[in-house]
Amino acid sequence: MTGSIPRHPSSTRHKARKRALDIMFEAELRGRSVLATLVERTDAAEPPVREYTAEIVRAFDAHAADIDARISAALDKDWSLDRMPLVDRTACRIAVTEMRYLDLPVGVAVSEAIALVEELSTDESPTFVSGVLNNVVLD
Repeated sequence: MTGSIPRHPSSTRHKARKRALDIMFEAELRGRSVLATLVERTDAAEPPVREYTAEIVRAFDAHAADIDARISAALDKDWSLDRMPLVDRTACRIAVTEMRYLDLPVGVAVSEAIALVEELSTDESPTFVSGVLNNVVLD
């Protein structure tokens, strides 16, 4: 783990975020809406979809254009949303969703996004995601 903020990857909220990432990732790969994928995964219930997972997915769906615009504006000029690794992009989307629409404190949202990419993405991803989200916060 990096940084001085303690992380609790086994916490219920962390698991809910990871499941939201799984659903949003799957939706993008399949070219489907996040809500349709959420319904499929909720109906399948393997693993069960927590209420907080559904809150994240619904809030992202309702505000996707704004969230993506904020992330895009935070990227360096040589980067685009489509160029970002899908896991990193999805973790950033979750963090911005939580900060803007679910009233999660900025530090917690950023820390959780970093924890997700540490677990699921490249070695460079935690630093990259941290930089993007810090730019979103400053914007």
